[in-house]
Amino acid sequence: MLSPTAAETPQLMSAPIRKPADDPLSLITRFANLFRRLWMVSTYPFVSVGKGFRVHYTCDLRRRTAAGVKIGDAVWIESDVWINIPELRPNAEPVIIFEDGCKVGRRCVISAMNRIHFEKNVIFAPSVLVMDHNHGYEDVTRPIVDQGVTEGGTIRIEEGAWIGFGVAIVCNKGELVIGKNSVIGANSVLTRSVPPYSIVSGNPGRVVKRYDFAKGKWVLGAGVLAESAKQS
Repeated sequence: MLSPTAAETPQLMSAPIRKPADDPLSLITRFANLFRRLWMVSTYPFVSVGKGFRVHYTCDLRRRTAAGVKIGDAVWIESDVWINIPELRPNAEPVIIFEDGCKVGRRCVISAMNRIHFEKNVIFAPSVLVMDHNHGYEDVTRPIVDQGVTEGGTIRIEEGAWIGFGVAIVCNKGELVIGKNSVIGANSVLTRSVPPYSIVSGNPGRVVKRYDFAKGKWVLGAGVLAESAKQS
């Protein structure tokens, strides 16, 4: 095969890259998403819903659950997300709160008995689990399915945090706080609080790096782990 001549080369380099057109059938999904959002905003008894709310039509959020959910502006909920409140207490404060700019990835599960609060611009990778309670199992004479759920605690994920793929965040008691702009690494299991500007990894999740404002850089090592343990 002959190489292009010098005169042809500029034309080849400047030729526009053709992008394939979207599948026309994707319009069906877009319409279904739009209809689901309009239906939910119009008929579900949310505590409140902000502007720019987007939800995939496969999201499992029941009407009775919506009575305990507060949604801010520009919140996105992707496909196959399950948002659950096992026991909604009457005349209670919001149980699940999404502040402005939260983005919930595909297949995430959020289940709250008491309070799960996501501050502004918290983002989720797919397949994240967040629960402020657990299943009871202590009575060995009864099947676990008959033991209900524990009293649990509360969870607050502060502004700008990033929750990686496959992370499990579970609070059995007290308050679990993930500090501002922290990163929870993929497949970590977190059952206790971490300070702001931290990077967490592992099972159980541990702080492996933290931003040191005095030094103006990210630091790591045993000192960071010890400091994190004192604050949890």
